Amino acid sequence: MSPSLLPRAWYLQGVATGISVGIGYGLGRAIAWLVRRCGIRPQWSSGTRRIGWWALAGTAVVVVPTFLVLGSWWQQILRDLIGMPRTERSFYLLVLLIAVVIAIGLVVIGRGLRWATNRLTDVGGRVVPAPAARLTAVVIVVALVVMGLDGALHRGLLSMAERSAEAADKSTAEGVTQPNAPERSGSPASAQAWDTLGREGRSFVAGGPSAQQISTVTTQPALTPIRVYAGRTSADSVSGIAEQVVAELHRTHAFERKVLAVVTTTGRGWVNPNVAAALEYVNGGDTAIASMQYSFLPSALSFIADRETPPLAGQALFEAVHRVWATLPEAKRPKLVVFGESLGSFGGQSAFASGADIVARTDGALLVGTPNFAQPWGRITANRDAGSFERLPVVDRGRHIRFASRTSDVNLPGPWEFPRVVFWQHASDPITWWSFDLLLHRPDWLREPLGPDVDPGMRWLPFVTFWQVTLDMIFSADVPYGYGHAFGPDAADLWVDILAPRPWDPALTDRIQDAIARSDQSG
Repeated sequence: MSPSLLPRAWYLQGVATGISVGIGYGLGRAIAWLVRRCGIRPQWSSGTRRIGWWALAGTAVVVVPTFLVLGSWWQQILRDLIGMPRTERSFYLLVLLIAVVIAIGLVVIGRGLRWATNRLTDVGGRVVPAPAARLTAVVIVVALVVMGLDGALHRGLLSMAERSAEAADKSTAEGVTQPNAPERSGSPASAQAWDTLGREGRSFVAGGPSAQQISTVTTQPALTPIRVYAGRTSADSVSGIAEQVVAELHRTHAFERKVLAVVTTTGRGWVNPNVAAALEYVNGGDTAIASMQYSFLPSALSFIADRETPPLAGQALFEAVHRVWATLPEAKRPKLVVFGESLGSFGGQSAFASGADIVARTDGALLVGTPNFAQPWGRITANRDAGSFERLPVVDRGRHIRFASRTSDVNLPGPWEFPRVVFWQHASDPITWWSFDLLLHRPDWLREPLGPDVDPGMRWLPFVTFWQVTLDMIFSADVPYGYGHAFGPDAADLWVDILAPRPWDPALTDRIQDAIARSDQSG
């Protein structure tokens, strides 16, 4: 019930508590077994045992209600911290019920596995020595569990989820209509048919500001932004899909624009509309954004079932665009930038061997909400300048690469040379900070001073913190912008920093953010 990164629904808190209790019980049993194997067998009298049980019961009567109250209080503090409305505390009485059910379920599963191991050991002990029988039994049980889970997940649940997601991909979001502008894929002028773009692809090409809307905000003439896209079914491979995107870039004369952005999407093909629109507003519509769909699954399921495709897609799209871009005269070709969010940041970064490679082969990058397993993000963070924090690294004194939680974080003392790369990540984003290392290892971001958007009472606890952050991920985007995994109109500030258009009026940044916010609310 200790504080975590984000407010959680009461039922998720019950799940986290139940898992922690179940694991704690299992560890206690394992330690007791180890102690007995070492020959330590305390002989307690029945009276001593009775006193011990009563003491345990009395402690539970005090501790459990206390932590229920504290858990509710911590959740309200978190909600106040990030500007979310408070919830009814009475629901937290149900946390105990859910936790008990989950914990008992885990204990029953554990005892079932132990029973199976013991039975196999008894059978094997008739033909081989007892130690060999025990080892063989453990291996068999573990193998059966792994094969069962693998079969259930990949052949069962995940295949069912993929079929469901593929069916949902054929639908179109409410209010989204086919564009008529030739600058958009899916339009009558496009080789990419509207119904092949997928649900998120259709939303992407149909969305964004028009030339008139941009001109109204900037008070300057504007162009219709180019948005090209290819759906998962447009080719048999990610490289084939990427070539379809390049063909659309040629058709729309995208290589003649001022800025060309290559975007790796999240699992089902989503592009953050705030980041895309911000780029278009900042550059007066003189932009082209190229993206594609590589999966039907949402990011969470892609992470479980298929971590190979996002980097393949990111590499294929960037390399296909870069090959053409690199042949153009340097003075006439557009600025080439990359951006991606979440699994899109992971996939997009896979096109580059290092931070230096991003700097060498692009004119800028905005990488948003990067998952903890992404590279080169991980190496860049690990090799940060001494004294800088893991949640907000300083790299080479900020010469090219800078990290930001708030947009003002990019303002470091030293010079910021071009090309400029920004990793935009929140201290309270569980997508960025989740890893299996949390099970037994206290990370630097919990050793250092916590971020301003993190409850100051958060502490690392073995196993507990891992499960809390795991559950935090479920609704990590359903929080106000600036917290968790929610990234909004502030992208305009960062695009101005990365591309440094001249001349630039800071008041225009505010107007752009307001326009994006209004569009976001109406959409």
